Amino acid sequence: MHRVKEMQVKVHYISLVKTYTNKSQEEITLNENVNLSQLLDQIAEMYGKQFTQEVYDPNKKEMKSTFVAMINGVLMDQLKGTNTTLKEGDNIILMSLMTGG
Repeated sequence: MHRVKEMQVKVHYISLVKTYTNKSQEEITLNENVNLSQLLDQIAEMYGKQFTQEVYDPNKKEMKSTFVAMINGVLMDQLKGTNTTLKEGDNIILMSLMTGG
């Protein structure tokens, strides 16, 4: 039987996102070759309605307009968006865009 390989990524929750997760970072174990939307789906399942209402829409597979994800310091829009494939040891930052006060 072929066992699915697993990998770990580190997710950092910055600014408003942290208020929905109640933690600033965690390591999440995923199957190999998953993309950002699959990670976000898993986080949405863990944190529920507030996360899906405010940060990420699992039905549309997209971040809400006021939030952004960075993978190893690069904005997801400069990569393949939520289709960006993740690798072992990646650092993912979920944060709200800076808004004027």
